[in-house]
Amino acid sequence: MNRLLPVLLFTVGSLCLAQEKAPAPAKERTPADGPFIPAPALSGGIVLALYPKDSPLLNHERIHEAERYNTSGKSADKLLNTLNIHNPTIEVHLAPGDPPNTGAAVIVAPGGGHKILWVGPEGYDLVPFFAKLGVSTIVLRNRLRVDGYEPTVDAVNDAFQAIRLVRSHAAEWKLDPAKIGMIGFSAGGELSAPTALFFDDFAQKNAAPSDPLAKVSPRPDFVGIIYPGPTPFTKAPETPIPANVPPSFIVCAGSGDQVHAVWATEYFTPMLKAGVPNVEMHIYGRGTHGGAVSARGGIPFGTWQDRFAEWFRDLGFLEAPGTETKAAHEVAAYAKKHAK
Repeated sequence: MNRLLPVLLFTVGSLCLAQEKAPAPAKERTPADGPFIPAPALSGGIVLALYPKDSPLLNHERIHEAERYNTSGKSADKLLNTLNIHNPTIEVHLAPGDPPNTGAAVIVAPGGGHKILWVGPEGYDLVPFFAKLGVSTIVLRNRLRVDGYEPTVDAVNDAFQAIRLVRSHAAEWKLDPAKIGMIGFSAGGELSAPTALFFDDFAQKNAAPSDPLAKVSPRPDFVGIIYPGPTPFTKAPETPIPANVPPSFIVCAGSGDQVHAVWATEYFTPMLKAGVPNVEMHIYGRGTHGGAVSARGGIPFGTWQDRFAEWFRDLGFLEAPGTETKAAHEVAAYAKKHAK
């Protein structure tokens, strides 16, 4: 019995020490703390709230609440996904000086089925890829259905607001205001697709003199629609296509992601029938849903981001800031031909 006493004392002492060193739980935020703003997930990031704190588009009873995070099993410091977003934000990662900054900016809308946001793999993992092209990356944290919001309204508004907010900072961040667009993954594709179609409607509904961004265009200069959820054409195949619709790049696996591939083609087909220029789609023979910019074991689907870079370069988005893009020239020609 005496031999067990030191062991017991050591165990009890170790437990007490562990309890003493355990971090205190985070203090629950209250309305007095003000709107929640997340810390940058990556070093050097600039985090901005999408809306003024008194915006009528916000749920003022909940904007003080903190987001809830999950981190990667490989690194407790790497943010994997988030939810409980009531004060939507963008995190800006400006392109470095080497290679030369093209002035282009990609706003990334992560997926997650409107239940969470995969901001790690479908957001921050794109920063180094675009940095190598001289392109800035902006990760959107939009509101979710699981937190009481309607994606086709609230989350789409967040996407438009992100475009306006980034464009409003173009001079400060050395961006080209004619090279700002959006890429959406899965549920995020349900945000990027509407931004290509309904920007005039958003601009008209958000033109109040009290709106600080009322005069800033919400139209994206390009959109990426990556293994998307249902687009506006799914429920309304005759959705009008604006004369100045931006170019689109669409990607999905085929039979391995059949439902999303059908949604992708439902977007592509009306654009093709309308003769919209520079709409490109890749449906891959092998692959499944998700994966972002991972190599996927070496199958062709693992290189879709390189195809995007080729498309992006061909349309002139990687030229020096201020240079008119081929995309803009062809959009203007199409708009002139199809203007009502």
